[in-house]
Amino acid sequence: QLQLVESGGGLVQPGGSLRLSCAVSGFRLSSLTIGWFRQAPGKEREAVFCMNRSGASANYADSVKGRFTMSRDNANNAVSLQMNSLEPEDTAVYYCAASTYYFCSKYVTEYDAWGQGTQVTVSS
Repeated sequence: QLQLVESGGGLVQPGGSLRLSCAVSGFRLSSLTIGWFRQAPGKEREAVFCMNRSGASANYADSVKGRFTMSRDNANNAVSLQMNSLEPEDTAVYYCAASTYYFCSKYVTEYDAWGQGTQVTVSS
């Protein structure tokens, strides 16, 4: 059974950095497209970043361009989201999601499995 577990969230001051990790089990990461999403209080879940099994990536949130990067380690079945220069507007629960579809997608409905989420709070 495909399972994803996020870690690495926490409280950070504006301008700080966090590195989120997503551990994948029950399926080879090399066969999956992985997306990172976030959901702030009172808002819909939005796509942030995606990387398919060939390593092609897509950044869906203009606000994080140049600040967030995504990487994957197929050997260890894990993906990461490096978040730098964090802003209060980045405060949200961050989720990783997996799809067996080859192409990246920003749509929640196109992902087959989700992690439980990890809270990121950016505040002074």
